[in-house]
Amino acid sequence: MERISYRLLPVFVLGVSLLFHQSMGLNAEGQYLLDIKSRIGDTYNHLSNWNPNDSIPCGWKGVDCTSDYNPVVWCLDLSSMNLSGSLSPSIGGLVHLTLLDLSFNALSQNIPSEIGNCSSLESLYLHNNLFEGQLPVELAKLSFLTALNIANNRISGPFPDQIGNLSSLSLLIAYSNNITGSLPASLGNLKHLRTFRAGQNLISGSLPSEMGGCESLEYLGLAQNQLSGEIPKEIGMLQNLTALILWSNQLSGSIPMELSNCSYLETLALYDNKLVGPIPKKLGNLVYLKRFYLYRNNLNGTIPREIGNLSSALEIDFSENELTGEIPIELKNIAGLSLLYIFENMLTGVIPDELTTLENLTKLDLSINNLTGTIPVGFQHMKQLIMLQLFDNSLSGVIPRKLGIYGKLWVVDLSNNHLTGRIPRNLCRNENLILLNMGSNNLTGYIPTGVTNCRPLVQLHLAENGLVGSFPSDLCKLANLSSLELDQNMFTGPIPPEIGQCHVLQTLHLSGNHFTGELPKEIGKLSQLVFFNVSTNFLTGVVPAEIFNCKMLQRLDLTGNNFVGALPSEIGALSQLEILKLSENQLSEHIPVEVGNLSRLTELQMGGNSFSGEIPAELGGISSLQIALNLSYNNLTGPIPEELGNLLLLEFLLLNDNHLSGEIPDSFDKLSSLLGCNFSNNDLTGPLPSLPLFQKTGINSFLGNKGLCGGPLGNCNESPHLSSHPPDTEGTNFRIGKIIAIISAVIGGSSLILIIVIIYFMRRPVAMVASSQDKPSTPVQPLDQGGDLVSWVRNYIQVHSLSPGMLDDRINLQDQNTIPHMITVMKIALVCTSMSPMDRPTMREVVSMLMESNKLEGHFDSSSSPSPSHHSNSRDELIIHG
Repeated sequence: MERISYRLLPVFVLGVSLLFHQSMGLNAEGQYLLDIKSRIGDTYNHLSNWNPNDSIPCGWKGVDCTSDYNPVVWCLDLSSMNLSGSLSPSIGGLVHLTLLDLSFNALSQNIPSEIGNCSSLESLYLHNNLFEGQLPVELAKLSFLTALNIANNRISGPFPDQIGNLSSLSLLIAYSNNITGSLPASLGNLKHLRTFRAGQNLISGSLPSEMGGCESLEYLGLAQNQLSGEIPKEIGMLQNLTALILWSNQLSGSIPMELSNCSYLETLALYDNKLVGPIPKKLGNLVYLKRFYLYRNNLNGTIPREIGNLSSALEIDFSENELTGEIPIELKNIAGLSLLYIFENMLTGVIPDELTTLENLTKLDLSINNLTGTIPVGFQHMKQLIMLQLFDNSLSGVIPRKLGIYGKLWVVDLSNNHLTGRIPRNLCRNENLILLNMGSNNLTGYIPTGVTNCRPLVQLHLAENGLVGSFPSDLCKLANLSSLELDQNMFTGPIPPEIGQCHVLQTLHLSGNHFTGELPKEIGKLSQLVFFNVSTNFLTGVVPAEIFNCKMLQRLDLTGNNFVGALPSEIGALSQLEILKLSENQLSEHIPVEVGNLSRLTELQMGGNSFSGEIPAELGGISSLQIALNLSYNNLTGPIPEELGNLLLLEFLLLNDNHLSGEIPDSFDKLSSLLGCNFSNNDLTGPLPSLPLFQKTGINSFLGNKGLCGGPLGNCNESPHLSSHPPDTEGTNFRIGKIIAIISAVIGGSSLILIIVIIYFMRRPVAMVASSQDKPSTPVQPLDQGGDLVSWVRNYIQVHSLSPGMLDDRINLQDQNTIPHMITVMKIALVCTSMSPMDRPTMREVVSMLMESNKLEGHFDSSSSPSPSHHSNSRDELIIHG
């Protein structure tokens, strides 16, 4: 044999030599890598040193090989290289690969199924790419895989059932994808799984109880999915769990008390679900819990006193539930608590003084509850407190005078309470305050200079109080002030020209005060202004054209002042305007055709002025008009433009109390969105359009026209029976409308219909009534056939006496308070409609009788005078809804 071997030696050497020369080319793993590169876009040439002339790829960027005699690729790290394209199936040829990191690139298309051939793979990082399609089932073959991260991709479809075969897996991160379907029960087989995060997907179904088998699990995050059903009590078996993140799903049922067995929990986030029932007392055993979020559920019952045992808690948020009872004083035991939110519940009782001992508390929100009593004085000594929100409660008493001296308050909202006294002057002493809202209280006095000089202030809301003084000009020096609400107070004097210095102001609400003088033209310098309301004041003069330089305006309300003269044509430049209210002024001349340029307008209120001329046809081009078009109580003449029939979204149309003539255009048949209208007291003629609303609308919406017919007005072949208003009543329309509003506010809505009847018949032409007082009555017809309401009532009384049977059957006829009151009002109505003018009471006497009736029936409330905030257009709304 030896001789044979020596004789074959030259042949052996030749074979070895040939093999050696063949190995000088790139090896197989290098070829696989070159194929991977060929499918990748490499904008920045990160892979430029991947040289096909190399024998092995071990020196290439991102490639690591073993250091033994026969090196193989064990690590491929191409993360954060701005790569695009797709991942080649050749990846499956790298069978020795233990780490593959392609994260933070722009790779797309499917994850190739050949990746399942990388049998040595331990870590697979594909997150932050554009991969799509389903997860390949072949991934389940990677028995050595410990970490899988596919977060922030476009992966769809469900998790494969075989995922439970990844017995070595400790990290599974798949959040921010499009994964659907239910979670497979096989997840419970992953005994080494420590982190499972799959939030922000479309995962549905219930949380499998088998998850309780993941005995090593520390972090379970499935927020922002579509999980339903109850939280399985088996989650309580996860002894190592530190974070349970299930917020923003559709989980129902109660919170399982077994969660208290997860004794190492640090974060429990179950908010924004449909959980019901009480907060389990045993959760007070979670002594390591730092963040406890249960808000936005349907939890009820009281807050357990055991919550005070959460000695490690930093943040507690139980807001937006249905919790009742009092705030437990045991919260004082949580020394490190920095955030406490319990707003929007049904809590009662007082704010415990003990809360003021929480020295680390920075944010406290107890708003939207039923809390009573006073604001604890101790709040003024809390040095770390930066946010104090107690709005929408029933708190009373004064605000702690030293609030702001010791702390660095950023946000203070005490609005909608019953607080009295003055605004503390030191709220901004440390110059951190950005929002101050004390609206809707009973505060008095002046705005302190400590507030008006608060440099960081962004929002100041003090509406609906009893504050006095002139407009605080110092506010205009605040460089950050974007929202100022001083409405419904008792401020006096002019609006100063310094207002033009509030360069970043977006909201300016000054309605319901006693401001006088002209509107300063400097308002035109407020280039950021979006909302401007000075309604219900005593402003005079013309509307300055400069105001229309505020090109960002979306809402403009000048209602209820004494503005005179023409409306400037520059108004057409407000291309962003959505709501325009000019009612109850003394504006005159023509309505500018430029109003038709306001293409985003949804509401136009111009009633109660002295506008003359014709209605501009251009108004019909404002296709966005939806809420209302109100031109009532003016001196408009001419026909109603057919173009108004193009307002297909319009819900309320008020053209009453003008001098409009001609017919209601047939184009109004297209106004299918219309819910209410009023054409009364004009000179209109002809048949009503066939729109069903016109056929159903009450007769009051057409009264006072000389020739309208059809619908509730009767057959057009019959002679018209509706008279137009006489010349001597034209100037009383505005006053009559206001009287309606005042009476209704005093005596309540139950008498509203009768009041309108009273007012109408008091306005009937005296000459006509006087000439017919000795004549026998017209036959009584049913009301739906054009009958006379007064005659019908008188005829009913003759037969049935003054009984509840004459009242609308929608009224509760068993109500022993309402019925006698309505009968009394009916008696007053009969007196007011006496055939002889000499027998009718004056309007003052009518109001006196109505108020006396209310007193006798126990309805009168001395505080029931019309609220300034509802002053605007009240007369028209009564007609719409009557």
